[in-house]
Amino acid sequence: MLKLDQLKRLENNVWYSNLPSKFQNFILENTHLLEYSKDQMIFHYGDQFDGIYAVLEGAIQLGYSDAEGREAVVAIADPIMWFGEISLVDQQVRSHNAIALQKAILMKIDAQSIQQLLKTHPEFWFHIAQLTSQKLRYAFLELIAYQTQPLSQRLAQRLLFILQGYGNHLSIEKRTIHLSQEQLAQMMVCSRQTINQELQMLEKLNILKVSFKKIEIIDPSQLQRIASNQL
Repeated sequence: MLKLDQLKRLENNVWYSNLPSKFQNFILENTHLLEYSKDQMIFHYGDQFDGIYAVLEGAIQLGYSDAEGREAVVAIADPIMWFGEISLVDQQVRSHNAIALQKAILMKIDAQSIQQLLKTHPEFWFHIAQLTSQKLRYAFLELIAYQTQPLSQRLAQRLLFILQGYGNHLSIEKRTIHLSQEQLAQMMVCSRQTINQELQMLEKLNILKVSFKKIEIIDPSQLQRIASNQL
């Protein structure tokens, strides 16, 4: 059962808050709380679908690493973001790894429970589609930005996306992003040195503050202006 603060966090999730009450109740009744330590795998690329997850505490890296150790970071899931539903939709194996960047508490609805719900209430597929299309929309925005925008603008946009939970948050509760410069460079497809230079410039403008594996956003409105190319 969720604690009161965890329930309030869940209610700040856009997808969950817009669900009909019967589906909200299903989630609350069928949720398992799982704890993960730093660097612990939630699932691997190629695993079979075992359920969908939501981050209550901590942060989860979604990405891929090959046999030679080369790593691609797709997104960082923090409270409160859902992940893992893609394999439910396309009935394929996991397309990426999910690993805890720090100690984390996750909600999990197991595969059997959600598949039974979909058999009983096929209209729930609409809500699963909403969850998936939300991520697809942000993926398109990032692809367009990569091809048309300078790095400074793309970086500002990506930091805002992370801060907003990729559209998952009804309101922004925290302004701190737990992310190393190396991870951010992988997400932006550039070198760590280049990211460091860009962050230093934003820090000089008092838009953010950089510390070890952490970026604090001081002035989101100014960051939004850079992302919108209004400076």
